[in-house]
Amino acid sequence: MKVIDHLAQSQRPLISFEIIPPLRGGNVKSLLVLIDDLVKYRPPFIDITSHAAEVIYEETSKGIQRRVKRKRPGTLGVCALLQNKYQIDAVPHILCQGFTREETEDFLIELKYLGIDNVLAVRGDDSGYEKPLQHGRSANRYACDLVGQIAAMNRGRYLEEDLLDAEPSDFCVGVGGYPEKHFEAPNLQLDARRVKEKLEAGAHYVVTQMFFDNRHYFHFVEVCRALGVTAPIIPGLKVLSSGKQLSTIPSNFHVEIPAELSDEVLAAKPEHVLDIGVEWARRQLEELLLSGVPSAHFYIMQSAAAIKRLMAKIDL
Repeated sequence: MKVIDHLAQSQRPLISFEIIPPLRGGNVKSLLVLIDDLVKYRPPFIDITSHAAEVIYEETSKGIQRRVKRKRPGTLGVCALLQNKYQIDAVPHILCQGFTREETEDFLIELKYLGIDNVLAVRGDDSGYEKPLQHGRSANRYACDLVGQIAAMNRGRYLEEDLLDAEPSDFCVGVGGYPEKHFEAPNLQLDARRVKEKLEAGAHYVVTQMFFDNRHYFHFVEVCRALGVTAPIIPGLKVLSSGKQLSTIPSNFHVEIPAELSDEVLAAKPEHVLDIGVEWARRQLEELLLSGVPSAHFYIMQSAAAIKRLMAKIDL
């Protein structure tokens, strides 16, 4: 079922999750344990991240060496698990960064064969590695371009124009939104216009970057609605679980940790930080649900410990 249909038909607030495939060559057992924990909360869909190749720098006997680290595989396999073993709709992430349009089309065709109805189209972070384009290949530069490619497939238009009998796909397309604006955007107003452009290109809903102050989300929705955006805007949340995240989350995701939360974490013993993060997320979620959001999306990645504590405190 499509994400927008889940949102339209549900009689209760929906909670969805985002997870990450195992490392290259890793064991899938821990991922299955994670999914077993998450299905208890009846998520209508689960997002699975994708990862392009990236440049890393390693200290060696010859000094610091630059190495291209191959992409993390597994997104397609995890999607198949979710759809067939757990009967949960999978939402694989599709990236511009690190993939050609031809590779993207191949991946979308595989998803179509698996009966997957949803994708999330994102540009992807700059990994420091720009994939060389072979003769005849092309790439999407922005998420808006990627959405356009998926929308074209939904109309039966593939990259090879002579495929006159090609069957249209029917993907529900999600895109990202940034309540505190994307770090490359000069202001929130322009960033919201970019969201509108992605929706006009063929996207159906928005899921936001994580935020820890609901005022950012409410203002972002207000700005988008003023521009004529009517699509669902799903708030993205994360439970802060360690003191280290006070620096890593702002650094990696360009979001603000409110002073009230950071002060409480800094004053607490390390073993109490997760409880503080859970309580903060509980208050965030309850305020959002009371405001009428139809769904909330939690960035889980690899551990269900935080969400299990949070869900024990929430009555949906």
